[in-house]
Amino acid sequence: MLVENERGHYAFLTGIAPYSSGAVALPGYEIVHAHFQKPVQWKKGFDCIAEHLKDEGQDRFALCGVELRCPEPYSMDGFIDFNKGYCAVLEDLGLYLDDMNPIARTNVSPEFGAPEEPALYGFSYTVPAKGDVGTTFVAAGAGELNSPKLISEAIIRRGDLSSDAMHEKATYVMKVMEKRMTGLGGSWDLVTVADVYTVHPVIDVLEDVVFPKMGTAAIHGVQWFHARPPIVEIEFEMDLRGVRKEIVI
Repeated sequence: MLVENERGHYAFLTGIAPYSSGAVALPGYEIVHAHFQKPVQWKKGFDCIAEHLKDEGQDRFALCGVELRCPEPYSMDGFIDFNKGYCAVLEDLGLYLDDMNPIARTNVSPEFGAPEEPALYGFSYTVPAKGDVGTTFVAAGAGELNSPKLISEAIIRRGDLSSDAMHEKATYVMKVMEKRMTGLGGSWDLVTVADVYTVHPVIDVLEDVVFPKMGTAAIHGVQWFHARPPIVEIEFEMDLRGVRKEIVI
């Protein structure tokens, strides 16, 4: 379900408690993506976001997407516990809308250079558009978990790292990406960045599963992060965005 968040100048696809499935700018606005050159401790990161948004002439409600980095993948219970604290911070900031979390999220664990504690890597936010920029959006990260409930039994081909299993995992994730993208009013020709998160060989998966589905967006390639999804035994994750402005802070 697409829900308008007027105070943030975007609409969001409902997701689960820790995050929405994605956000799209409302008419007259566009989404900007930013990432930190040096990620910051995740709670302090929200103060950095607030300072940046103030400099941009926006308030905290413009925040529509967050990217986290964790030291290592969580157990399922550990991930649920982290999400409780994360959601509490968003609620304290007044970012929830009618008990719904409107902010998209990706949370992964880098295989190299991982932070010592959960860190905020990047974020997305709305600003007034200058001219007609078309549809701008961000789709939240998703791995091969075939259930809205966070249960290990829903992991596709759990424990199987064969080539066939990785293709099946990626195929499922691509379907989720397409569903979120189209639910936001986006399409592959509007995608400017496709991120892939896995520590496993990706060439065959990209050539057989990802690029054939991307259409004209394939010309941009993908950003491959040598990182693990945030939950143990999930092996392949992606997120997408279609924006006109990317900045580094």
